[in-house]
Amino acid sequence: MKILATDLDRTLLPNGHWEADPQAIGLFNELTVKYGTLLVYVTGRNLDLTEQAIAEYGVRHPDVLCGDVGTTIRRYEHGRWTADPGWDAHVRRARPRWDAPAIRDAVAQLDGMREQESEHQNAFKQSYYVDHERRETVLAQIDDRIKGKFDEVIVYSFDSQTGTGLLDFLPASATKQTALEYVAEASGCPKGEVVFCGDSGNDIFPLTAGFRGVLVRNADEHLMANVKQALDRDPTLTVYFAKGGFRGLSGYYTSGVIEGACHYGLFA
Repeated sequence: MKILATDLDRTLLPNGHWEADPQAIGLFNELTVKYGTLLVYVTGRNLDLTEQAIAEYGVRHPDVLCGDVGTTIRRYEHGRWTADPGWDAHVRRARPRWDAPAIRDAVAQLDGMREQESEHQNAFKQSYYVDHERRETVLAQIDDRIKGKFDEVIVYSFDSQTGTGLLDFLPASATKQTALEYVAEASGCPKGEVVFCGDSGNDIFPLTAGFRGVLVRNADEHLMANVKQALDRDPTLTVYFAKGGFRGLSGYYTSGVIEGACHYGLFA
């Protein structure tokens, strides 16, 4: 089993400031089908926003969608989405202290952040917009109120398109990393043979968790620095930095995903 997993926005999808190769998405669709790759989208988007991206950019449907920053898992078969029946029970069993309403109450009065819209929340995800200039103060206050009390992870990322900080509270058992680990195990694919592609802050966990990592050429500089630090600490980690020039492609977005997948031998 060959698994190619990728973030969507500004990783697979060319929706950043860099110029995209117009032929890259068609080539990506062709190669993933031709070589029988199990395709997994690992994204902060919910199902509706994922479908919008598929329609807008022409990327193919994945075999598996780890959506909502990894808090939901769905499979796409015969033109229909089906929720993974074991995922919710797995998350609750692994992290019994998780309590989204309690987290919401604990941070309700903090300045510098506001709750995201209801469609961006679920039983395993409590999400906020953050004033990026005040992030250090906000995150310090959050640590005082939240850290270690709810079997949680706190994931901060930066949306370069809007200049807004994005903050997610998730169960430690329901992240991009753990969702992809769950999919790999269910598919019988060793973790070290799964390729994961990313570009921004909330991709740090799967990029440094023992998968075969790929950073597209337009990846966030802060993420690149953090990944390099992780590689210095643990030389067993494997991460490829797309640089462009492969098959005449730029290395940005979809082109970087293709370059990384070929580097690891997913496509002959």
